[in-house]
Amino acid sequence: MASFIIRRLIASIFVLFAATFLMYILTSFAGDPLDELRQSNAPNKAELIESRTRLLNLDVPPPLRYFLWLGGIFRGDFGVSVQGQPVNALLGNAITATLTLVTTATIVAIVLGISVGIVSALRQYSGFDYFVTFLSFLFFSLPIFWVAVLLKQYGAIEINNWLADPTFAIPVIIVVSFLAGLLWMSVIGGTWKRRLIIFVISALATGAVMTYLSLTRWFSDPSIGIVVYSALAIGIAFGVTAVSTGLQNRRALYVALGIAGAGIALYYPMMTSLLNGMTLGLFVVYAVATVLVCGAVGWFLGGADRGPVVRTAALTGVLVAAFIALEKYMQYWEAYSNSSRIRGRPIATVGASTPGLGGNFWVQGIDLFTHLLLPTIAIILVSFASYTRYSRASLLEVMNQDYIRTAKAKGLTQRTVVVRHAFRNALIPITTIIAFDVGAIVGGAVITETVFGWTGMGRLFVDGLNAVDPNPVMAFFVVTGALAVLFNLVADLVYAALDPRIKVG
Repeated sequence: MASFIIRRLIASIFVLFAATFLMYILTSFAGDPLDELRQSNAPNKAELIESRTRLLNLDVPPPLRYFLWLGGIFRGDFGVSVQGQPVNALLGNAITATLTLVTTATIVAIVLGISVGIVSALRQYSGFDYFVTFLSFLFFSLPIFWVAVLLKQYGAIEINNWLADPTFAIPVIIVVSFLAGLLWMSVIGGTWKRRLIIFVISALATGAVMTYLSLTRWFSDPSIGIVVYSALAIGIAFGVTAVSTGLQNRRALYVALGIAGAGIALYYPMMTSLLNGMTLGLFVVYAVATVLVCGAVGWFLGGADRGPVVRTAALTGVLVAAFIALEKYMQYWEAYSNSSRIRGRPIATVGASTPGLGGNFWVQGIDLFTHLLLPTIAIILVSFASYTRYSRASLLEVMNQDYIRTAKAKGLTQRTVVVRHAFRNALIPITTIIAFDVGAIVGGAVITETVFGWTGMGRLFVDGLNAVDPNPVMAFFVVTGALAVLFNLVADLVYAALDPRIKVG
């Protein structure tokens, strides 16, 4: 494997050299960086032209200028822009903004798209499958700029108006309850009697929850509470165990329930003292400690089958802890929403943060969330369609293979057949799509960044092209090209991990 990686990296270096040389030449001949100054009426126009010429080495032919630029790259210097700003600083700010915006959206789109695609494949030709197919093609065909503008109107302006009096009208409760019943009836499936029972239970539960939220004006001052949190923690323990190992693995179930119980016991200490004075570094320490402690519990109590128990324990611990963090964020929602900078309109439409807001770690986290919400939804809606369709088609192809029929004939449960045998092989073609998408994360979402006022990698690239500014354009190209090469290498290694028949060499 080491020799394979070394060969790929060497080949990738030559590819990057050729690609950057071609891109540099094309960018250099795309326009004249001095054109703006030549059309200027400034009295010192000649001095400004000479200064920019020296700054960007414009008196050197582009093929030779490339090697001057390449020498700077080896020193970690991307040069300066036409305005004399260090490109390293511009690149650092752009990467931070783009990663903040796009990473969460991409992860959620991958998880949600693959999950819905799998359920759609398992419920092939059902009402749920037809509904997901319709939504996928609908989202895939929508222009991202139009989705972004609609989200600003109805996801921000109208929602902010509604938050002034966050109640649900009775017709809205009835319609949403009916749709929720249809959704769960289609997802779970079964006989018509079973579907009818699921429909009634789901519709009544949804109606009861919406009525409670409306009467208590929950969205004005949201809170989970110890009772709901306890139910969620126990539900997480059962749900994670069912997916990870199956409920027949009693050891994994008991470990998951023990971790859920520990989360319930720590609820009040966390809310009242342990999470006060939080910083980003301390938050990361808590998150890592949660994974390590829960994994260690699974290891010591896992017995002979430690691997699945460790996985179940770690996932349960992360989700249980996540709801504690969510509850802490909710404690500061009312103060954030009613602050002088927000004035009761918390859903933001422009920018990455509220200027001059201040506040502690939790308030800053809420502010980041409200600014990320709409652009993240826009990216998820567009990406969701492709992941759903690819995962559905891939799983359907795998489920028709001979070894799957053999596994079913041996009497294995549906969960075991899907999770252990079908899902792993279905991920192989999806891995290619994910590798390209993750490699393109830092490339930025140009239109989304423009509509929502984010200055990320996409804006850096477009602004560099418009200003005929070669160094920011090349910085963008080097970063995205290197990531594309890297994640294609990672995809090859993941292939070998997913399918033992594939040999890396």
